Amino acid sequence: MKLFSDTISTLENAINYSNTKQKVIAQNIANVDTPNYKAKDVTFKESLSNAIEATKTNARHIDFTGTNTTGSSSIVTKSNSVYNNSGNSVDVDKEMTELATNQIYYNALIDRISGKFTSLENVIKGGR
Repeated sequence: MKLFSDTISTLENAINYSNTKQKVIAQNIANVDTPNYKAKDVTFKESLSNAIEATKTNARHIDFTGTNTTGSSSIVTKSNSVYNNSGNSVDVDKEMTELATNQIYYNALIDRISGKFTSLENVIKGGR
């Protein structure tokens, strides 16, 4: 028996992604002046997109048991980056934009999961 719905698990995975993304962005910004440092990124959205696209369209199709549907994220080095004279590939303006976007995303997730727990609390108290 599951205590929480799949929505809470999905929100938890998204919060973990946002946390990892925050750490990677902070690492990129901290290494903006480090020679030959290659910027990194997190690939949760690609994993999630692949998992969503891997749906059965026919009952006779094989199940996608090997597909990563947990929403785990992985850190990868950005390969399509333009490097400056020192070999560094960090673009501070882009990283700051991603930082702000990630903060908004994180706040929305926290608001949503807080609402879910408030609803559960209301049910447990019997609507009082």
